[in-house]
Amino acid sequence: MHVFFYITITIVALYILLQVYMRLQGWLKRGKEVQNLPENLARELQKHPKTLIYFYTPTCSACRIMTPTIDRLKNEFDNIIKIDLSRDTHLGPVFGVMGTPTLTLMEGTVIRDFVVGARKENFLRKMLTE
Repeated sequence: MHVFFYITITIVALYILLQVYMRLQGWLKRGKEVQNLPENLARELQKHPKTLIYFYTPTCSACRIMTPTIDRLKNEFDNIIKIDLSRDTHLGPVFGVMGTPTLTLMEGTVIRDFVVGARKENFLRKMLTE
């Protein structure tokens, strides 16, 4: 009984530490310029003052929940780029993506916001309009 308790506490603590680490990494990326972008992506980022990049993989359960929301917003906003990291694996390290789904709000080639994990539509709208 005690062993089960300690294992559970350890797993919960590791999960919390991972969440804190991911948020800290996102916070540290803000304001940094992304280097070594493919030319076509750099051109897309220059078209709008702000661009939201959605990094996902088809096998990610949180991505499967969030992708329909992104698709709806993509019909409404023309400054959203979807990147499937299972196909474009080279782009994850360029942006510092450590997990999916990841949202990166860009101003040109500078990261303004970096969020890991699924978010609701209201949060995404706020990112796109503010």
